[in-house]
Amino acid sequence: MSELVAYTDGACSGNPGPGGWGVVLQAKDGARLLKERALSGGEAHTTNNRMELQAAIAALGALARPSKITIVTDSVYVKDGVSKWIFGWKKNGWKTAAKKPVKNVDLWQALDEAQSRHTVLWEWVKGHAGHPENERADELAREGMAPFKPEAANASAP
Repeated sequence: MSELVAYTDGACSGNPGPGGWGVVLQAKDGARLLKERALSGGEAHTTNNRMELQAAIAALGALARPSKITIVTDSVYVKDGVSKWIFGWKKNGWKTAAKKPVKNVDLWQALDEAQSRHTVLWEWVKGHAGHPENERADELAREGMAPFKPEAANASAP
C-alpha cells in the first residue's frame, strides 16, 4: 500500500499583496517514489496565511477518494490551527478564546471540511532550510503568484 505525502507552501509579495500556493503531492512505497503531482495557484490580493491554508485545501481536494495522508507544512499557523485551535473555534461558533471572529474563517471552514473525508497527519518542517520538497512547494507557490505580480501585469500591457 502506498503512502501519500503532500508538501505545501504559500507565498505573498507584500502582506497583503499578490500571493501564490504550491503543493508537491507524492505517492511513495517506503523510500521509492511511485508518483508525483505538482499543483499551484494564486490570487491578486491575499495574505501569506491565506495562501498557506489554500495549499493545504488544494492538497486534500486533489485526492479522488478518502485517503490517509501526511501534510508537511512550514506554517506553524496552519499546523497549530488545524491540530489545536480549530476545536475551540468550532465549539465557540468560529470565535477565538477572546470572543473575536476567527481570521480567514472561510478557509479554516473549507480546510475542516476537506480534511473530514481523510485521515490526516500534520507535520511541520522549517521553511527555507534546504528540505527538497518544501523548497519545491515554495517554487510552485512563487509560480502561482507570478501572474498576479505588478511586473507581470506591466509585461503584458501593450
